[in-house]
Amino acid sequence: MTRLLSRNRRTVPARPAPGSALAETTALHVRLGQREVLAGIDLTARAGEVLALVGPNGAGKSTLLAALAADLPAASGEIRIDGRPVGDWSAPELALRRSVLPQSAALSFPFPVEDVVRMGRAPWAGTPLADADEEAVAAAMAATEVTDFAARPFSALSGGERARVALARVLAQRAPLLLLDEPTAALDLRHQELVLRICRERAAAGDAVVVVLHDLGLAAAYADRAAVLHDGRMAAAGPPAEVFEDALLSRVYRQPVEVLPHPRTGAPLVVPVRGTEHSVIRNGRSGLTSP
Repeated sequence: MTRLLSRNRRTVPARPAPGSALAETTALHVRLGQREVLAGIDLTARAGEVLALVGPNGAGKSTLLAALAADLPAASGEIRIDGRPVGDWSAPELALRRSVLPQSAALSFPFPVEDVVRMGRAPWAGTPLADADEEAVAAAMAATEVTDFAARPFSALSGGERARVALARVLAQRAPLLLLDEPTAALDLRHQELVLRICRERAAAGDAVVVVLHDLGLAAAYADRAAVLHDGRMAAAGPPAEVFEDALLSRVYRQPVEVLPHPRTGAPLVVPVRGTEHSVIRNGRSGLTSP
């Protein structure tokens, strides 16, 4: 009963001011076992922007996202959510301020899709905004194009359908900070674009969106800023047009690439160098760093 009363006394957070820092790390170090996975990460996610975390497998992208979500502790350094150290927030208070989409979604029971999406509204129980539950669920399902199978069991969905339902749950939560781990990994071309358009819409509405992406083209087209991680450290951070540079990406990914402007939008297009061009680079006749 005490816990219930405490939950009912929670203060609904105010909408963030444009440009305000909703998540920050300062000199962040994270260890998993004996291994240091992140070393000295300084990062800020601001209201009104999409921040893409990119880098090769094992670079520390998912670890950084989990640290921002307060799901992994810092070995040293600081993590702040909505201006306060993450340790100062209770779990219910955090759930009102940040929502998290993990890499994979699994449920032990065959809940209907609509019930899975409605789980995202749990943090708002006992607050004045609980009255918005039905509207929030319907809007999230419509945005992710899962309304047509609302009654189907989650366990009967394809991988891509499950990914969209999981995203709908995050959207229904309506937290101002969205932390999305590879939301496009299981999706076809159409739905990859749909998910990144949703990210841009949430940023335009004043949220901060931090999204882990492997597709550099999507990051370049939709992100306001990109953080390039390499071996647990920040290799570069800034607008994609500034940080997506041939030599840097070739070194980080250990794969020669060319970065070309899109002929219509000017957004960077990252193209792997293949065949004879790759041989030329390996023989040292280019400024790119060979693997």
